[in-house]
Amino acid sequence: MEGTKIPHKMLSQDAFSSWLGIEILEVEKGRCKVAMTVRKEMLNSMNKAHGGISYSLADTAFGFAANTHGKYAVSIETSINHIEALNEGDYLTAESVIEKVNNKLGFNIVEVKRGDELVALFKGVVYRTNKDWE
Repeated sequence: MEGTKIPHKMLSQDAFSSWLGIEILEVEKGRCKVAMTVRKEMLNSMNKAHGGISYSLADTAFGFAANTHGKYAVSIETSINHIEALNEGDYLTAESVIEKVNNKLGFNIVEVKRGDELVALFKGVVYRTNKDWE
C-alpha cells in the first residue's frame, strides 16, 4: 500500500481517534498533520481539556506519520510537555515535524498547536516491524 494512504486506512479502523473527532489534514512520507476540536466531555475537573486529549491527538499524528513508510510501526516510548491549558471549543492541530528513521527505530517530534500557538510538545519512538501494510 502506498504510504500516504496508510494513515487514512488507520483512521478508518481507529474507533478512539474517530471518537475524538480527529481528521487528517496533510500526509506525506514521514509526516502527518491531524486536527480536532475539544468537546465538553473531554474536560477535566478544572474545566480544562484533560491532558490525555492533547496527548492522544499527538500520539495519533505520531503513529500515522511513523507508518507512512509502509511497514507496521508500533510505539515503544512516548512523552509530552503540556505548555498551555486547553479549553472547550479549542481547535487543535498536531503535526509530526521531525522524524529520524533507522533500520528498526523511528524518532518523532510532534507539535500540538492552537492556531499558531504551541500548546504541547510530544516525543515518540517507534519500533519498525517487517510487516507490510496491505
